[in-house]
Formats: sequence, structure tokens, C-alpha cells
Amino acid sequence: MPLFEYKGKTIAGAAVSGALNAKNRQELERMLRKRSILVTQVIKKPSQIKLNFGKKKIKKIDISRFTRQFATMISAGLPMVQCLEILAKQSENPEMRKIIEEVKESVQSGATLSEGLSKHKRAFDDLYVNMVEAGEIGGALDVILVRLALYREKADALIRKVKGAMVYPAVVLTVALGVTFAMLVFIVPVFAKMFAGLGTELPTPTKIILGISNGLKANFLNMIVGIISLIFLFKWYSRRPKGRLTIDKLKLKIPYMGDLIRKSSVSRFTRTLATLLSSGVSILEALEITAKTAGNMVVQNAIRKAVLSIAEGETITAPLKESGVFPPMVTQMISVGEKTGGLDEMLSKIADFYDEEVDGAVAALTSIIEPVIIVFLGIVMGGILIAMYLPMFEIIGKIS
Repeated sequence: MPLFEYKGKTIAGAAVSGALNAKNRQELERMLRKRSILVTQVIKKPSQIKLNFGKKKIKKIDISRFTRQFATMISAGLPMVQCLEILAKQSENPEMRKIIEEVKESVQSGATLSEGLSKHKRAFDDLYVNMVEAGEIGGALDVILVRLALYREKADALIRKVKGAMVYPAVVLTVALGVTFAMLVFIVPVFAKMFAGLGTELPTPTKIILGISNGLKANFLNMIVGIISLIFLFKWYSRRPKGRLTIDKLKLKIPYMGDLIRKSSVSRFTRTLATLLSSGVSILEALEITAKTAGNMVVQNAIRKAVLSIAEGETITAPLKESGVFPPMVTQMISVGEKTGGLDEMLSKIADFYDEEVDGAVAALTSIIEPVIIVFLGIVMGGILIAMYLPMFEIIGKIS
């Protein structure tokens, strides 16, 4: 967002000046009106190109740790500026330390905490900023920060579970493919030289394996170029809205893996929406923020349809049901929550339930993948070895 320098007067008539980031002049004036400042002059500063080379990445754990420590300090009654100063000194990540210091400077210059955080979208997303703003308006910032810390910790735990489920099969499959490639490129040619001196007709399985081996050796560079091209093509396609939607739909149809993705998406959606609603964020704004953090285009489209449904005076249940992602139990519980006025509590219960379901899905995925990979390795490795030894068995049979 562009930076604006401003001059103005308070209600008491005192002259004030400063600088704030805002989308446009209207948003700047709206932000300053909240502080009871009447703007008299605004100057838009020229945009500066920022290079991110050498910057250390801000991890989710950095934000979660900051939120938990900040919530504890605020709840203990420490002044906000002092809390931010302590947290900046304690931060092990230089980039995170710089951001906290800049937020502290914004607060010291008269900005609200949410305004200070909103300048750093790379660290604090819309969900985070909106919850903090709701806490400031409602005078319950300490409660909101604790709730936000709990939300982030549970969300991070969910992501770790899903990633953990994917890492194991990915590593094992990579090793299996690497071993298979090494056998075809380095071991099979040794047998090929030996078979060349036999002068006999080779069995069909042996011919197939030798053909694959020769093909890999002859077209190795072409294969590498082809794989890299496919990766770039996939990334390009996945960045397009239509392509991402197609890929996300296919993900949900993968056996076992699709079930895990569906359950984690339901858990993330219900947890995020419950946290926002219980923090005082309006239902429409909460759904817009939740859509951005859905992580799946199918879920995101369903949430955006729910926004339109509510705007037209309908409920959010029908669009969620039509998406095919949300099980009947979830939509029924959400419907009950809407009717009873306890939607945030009902969503929290669904999130807790699906956190446990994710644990079960991870265990099921891990248990099924291990034997599948072992069988795959057995068939491939065994097939290659048998194909290489078949000519020897025939020769021994003829001699005997």
C-alpha cells in the first residue's frame, strides 16, 4: 500500500502530523477520523521498490510464538509499547524483530495496533488484523489475543499433521524410484554386456528391461528437460484460477489422500469462522476472510456463494451442501447453529471433532501407504532381477 504523509488537527485544536499506509486518501481520512483527527493536508509519497534478497523467511511458528507471548503480557497488564519492545528484543528471527519494532513505532506515533499490523501483510494476514481490530473496538484485546493464539496453535498443529502424512510416502517413493533408476542405468548394463557374449535369443522380459535401460541411457538429458518442463507447466497451470480449481477437485478424489484433504479443509474452515465470529467480526466479513484462507478452490467457491446467499437474506447451509466437500453432519450442525444463534459454538465443536478425524485419516493413510510401497518395490525390483536371471536359468537348463 502507498504511504501518505498528513497534517491535521485534533478536536482540541492541536496540530498533528505523521505518515500512514493506506489504499487511498479516503481510507487514510477514515483511519484518522477514528482517532478524532481532522485532516488538513495529505501528500502521497512515491512508491519505493523493495528488494527481499537476503531477508530471512518469517515462519508460521514465529507468528504463533509472538501471539502467545503478546497475549500473556497484555493479560498481565503490561503497556502495549513495552510488550512490543520486549518481544522485539526476544525474537530470534531478525526479520520478525524488525517488523515488531516497526509496529511498536506505529503505535508510539498514535496508530492503533491493528493499523500497525496491517502494514506487514507478509506476517499478519487479514484474519489476524481483523481480529485485533475487533478486540480493540470491543475493549477486549487481551481476550482476543488469547483466542488468536489458541487458533494459530491449533491451525499450525493441523498443518503439521497433514504435512507429516505426506512427507513419509514422498520420501519412501523418492528412494524407491532412485533405486530403480540406479538399477536400470548402472546394474542392468553389466548384465547386458554378459548376455551379448552368449549368442542366444533372450527371453521377452529380459528384452523389455534391456530396452528400458537403453532408453534411459540414450534419452537421459531429454527426460530431465521433459520433467523440468512438466513441472513448470504444472506450476503455470496451477496459478490460473481454472487450473487451480481443476487440481483442487482432483485432490479431493484421490483415495485416502482426498479424505484427509477434505477433513482438514472442513476443520480449517470451521475453526477460522468460529474464531472470527466469537471475536465480534461480522458474518459477511468473517466469511470473506475465511474464503481467502480456505486453501482449496472448491471450498473457497462454496464460501463465496455463502456470502452471496447471506447478502440475499438466505442461510449459509445450502451453498456449503452443494459444494460436495462438507459432509451432511457438518451442514446440519451449521444449520442448527444458525437457527439457535450459537453458530460460533457449533463451529468450534465441529472443528474439534474434525481435528480428531484428521488424526484418524493420517493414521489410515500411513497404514495403507507402507504396504503399497513395499509391494511396489517388490514387484519392480523383483521383476528386474528375475528378467536379468532368466537367460542364466535357460542356459543352466540346457547344460543340465
